[in-house]
Amino acid sequence: MLLRQLEYLVALARERHFARAAAACFVSQPSLSAAIRRLEHELDVPIVRRGRRYEGLTPEGEVVLAWAHRILAERDALRQELSAMRGGLSGTLRLGVVPTALPAASLLTTPFCDRHPEARVSLESLSSAEITHGLAEFELDAAMTYLDDDSLRHVRRFPLYEERYVLLTPLDGPLAAQPTARWAQAAALPLCLLNSRMRNRRIIDECFAADGATAAPAIESDSVAGLYAHLPGGRWSSVISHAWLHMFGVPEGMRVVPLKGPAHGPRVGLVVVRDEPQSVLAEALLKVAREAGVRDALDELLNSYLGDGS
Repeated sequence: MLLRQLEYLVALARERHFARAAAACFVSQPSLSAAIRRLEHELDVPIVRRGRRYEGLTPEGEVVLAWAHRILAERDALRQELSAMRGGLSGTLRLGVVPTALPAASLLTTPFCDRHPEARVSLESLSSAEITHGLAEFELDAAMTYLDDDSLRHVRRFPLYEERYVLLTPLDGPLAAQPTARWAQAAALPLCLLNSRMRNRRIIDECFAADGATAAPAIESDSVAGLYAHLPGGRWSSVISHAWLHMFGVPEGMRVVPLKGPAHGPRVGLVVVRDEPQSVLAEALLKVAREAGVRDALDELLNSYLGDGS
């Protein structure tokens, strides 16, 4: 049994198509199919349900796939540990990030790359469910996500910051002169928010509800960038996490107003798999996170915007 055969199987399970899996592995489709057939022969079990097209894995194939993920992760961990022994980490850190935490990701990835110049970072914007799957299947080394996600299993959690929600509103808007605003007041404004499929929006809706209000945004976006694109011009207000200020700042002609109410924002943190094999790169990122002071950096940034009246 060759590691290459296991790589082909993982690619096939991910792509669910022989041609796409072969392209992802930079081999011909006949070569990939033949390698998986040899693996079936060596293990003496059927792995792939075959018809006119890919139809999934057999029960035995699912077991082989789980072992393939683990064996390939062990291989990667060995390479990382040996590179560290040679004097410096190398390889690629695979980091999944929920979209609303992406603006703060550079507070970890930049110092990580500064400390380990031979290492690279592959950053993916993923949903909470995709992060859970990626960690379980050893497709990710670490993730930045909401720590209260009940679907996360067998992981170590390191808190980075607590989301603090603020109102971005035009300087000539009805709430711009106030030192703080309530969620119910914000709900009455013409709003642009993330759409309801986003975890952050569902959390924000819970905050509105806790203050006895319901938001009815005129514009909804499936990305933070799409939301911010509508804010210049002085027509719309929005509720954002203070972490977004790190990347996007405050649009011209708008002001930051802290939101007060009975609900509090959730914790965002770094998670890594607790089980063996341990990723050396993930451990190095955890060490960076412990020293990065992400929470203090974001709070200081927010206070700077509140202090200058922007």
